[in-house]
Amino acid sequence: MQKGMHMPSWYKTYHPYVSPMDPCPPITTKRYSTPPNLYLGFQPPGLEQFTPSAALKAGTLWKYFYDPYYSTREMKKGVRE
Repeated sequence: MQKGMHMPSWYKTYHPYVSPMDPCPPITTKRYSTPPNLYLGFQPPGLEQFTPSAALKAGTLWKYFYDPYYSTREMKKGVRE
């Protein structure tokens, strides 16, 4: 990663409306993932790259654009925040 570039949190949360008539237990906080390209206006030259074999596994050549998905259970275990 280039100097001066920060990694924002890819995960955002929101609090949906909870109806008093809902028969199910409410989910008070919901989480969603945002793609990394939302936080980069243009692709600057010299971004750090994966090796070709690692890029095929990651689905992108540039490390900044790598966006793995972790379930809430994995997040609670401390896989990534």
